[in-house]
Amino acid sequence: MSVPAPALTRLGAEFVRLYPYEVAGILENEPPEATAHMLAAWDAARSTALLERLTPEVAAEVLARLDAETARAVLPALDPARTAMLLARLDDDVRRDRLALVAPSTAAEIQALLRYPADSAGRLMDVAALTLRPDATAAGALARLRSARGRRVHDVFVVDADGRLTGVVRVQDLATAEPETRLDALTQPPAGFVLPVASREEVVELFAERPLSSVPVLDVDGRLLGVVRHAAVVAAAEAEATADIQTMVGASADERALSPALFSVSKRLPWLQLNLATAFLASAVVGLFEGTIARFTALAVLLPVVAGQSGNTGAQALAVTMRGLVLREIRTRHWPQVTSKELRVGFINGVAIALTTAAGVWLWSRSGGLALVIGVSMVVSMVAAGLAGATIPIVLSALGRDPAQSSSIFLTTVTDVVGFLSFLGIATLLAGLLG
Repeated sequence: MSVPAPALTRLGAEFVRLYPYEVAGILENEPPEATAHMLAAWDAARSTALLERLTPEVAAEVLARLDAETARAVLPALDPARTAMLLARLDDDVRRDRLALVAPSTAAEIQALLRYPADSAGRLMDVAALTLRPDATAAGALARLRSARGRRVHDVFVVDADGRLTGVVRVQDLATAEPETRLDALTQPPAGFVLPVASREEVVELFAERPLSSVPVLDVDGRLLGVVRHAAVVAAAEAEATADIQTMVGASADERALSPALFSVSKRLPWLQLNLATAFLASAVVGLFEGTIARFTALAVLLPVVAGQSGNTGAQALAVTMRGLVLREIRTRHWPQVTSKELRVGFINGVAIALTTAAGVWLWSRSGGLALVIGVSMVVSMVAAGLAGATIPIVLSALGRDPAQSSSIFLTTVTDVVGFLSFLGIATLLAGLLG
């Protein structure tokens, strides 16, 4: 005796209501189009229960293929955070189509969940992480991997019925396991994870501390949102480094080689005006010792030597400190250690350069007094330059400013002023030895 089709439909719907997790496990091996067609045959409650228990990767594919009527009924019933997680995996056009099916207030809530701060883990993550269930077999996982050709996969993420991350399986372990082995037997705890609002610096720190190829991104309930891959962090660090190169000299990070001329002017001119003001400040320092320079004209010839050496010393300290801040090797709390080190480096280098410079000046001028003056001022100016090069970016960072923002302009001001002041000031004090 055959069972009427309506009875089979009711029986299927009742089975889904009682065993949604088991049904979801069966449907994950079916084409997404077939699963979407089945959801359309059931009521919103059962369809929603099933969609919530599919792994995020499969659920997103099914959601993209639902007809408008079914999607309109299912989407409002889903948890907004899960809806945002699924929609994030879809193309922009499909995402907009799905959001257009829900109420504006619901759409606004979901869109807010889709937006993450700039330079956050949420912006860096790849939402297309490969997710599987704990009861999936190694053979089934490898089949899914083969279907994901073109994607670089190092780890498979295992999630429970609620989408919470339970562990990670390495592809190498999958390849060497027996085909019938369940993933929960191969699962290892994640070596680390981040929240989507974690800063890029926190992600970089995690990669620096541990040899990871990827880091899962979880929401506050432990559900997997995506994965930050090592390559994405490297690319972001490169972009930040190139931006720092420009901002250190007063150019905007937004400027490109082919940017319009007026745009470039608008970004550079304010800093050039500031640089001009600092140059006048350095000139004013020289003007204070106009009488000394008039008496001993050789001082004017040697001024660029002092300024150049102190400037190079400061630039070296600035570059090393900036790199430490960008790579999170140091924080503002390391200021005493960094400055102490740069003081020692500046002093040792200063003494070495001072001896060479003093010898050269004595051979040129045959003046022991002039050689002494430039030697002492070289040590003082190089120590001050090293201290300034280490201090300026750390101070900017402590103030919540970009440590790369025109650091070199401020550094040039300090090195010029201190260099001129030390050289001409010492020359004035030791004027009796210059005759």
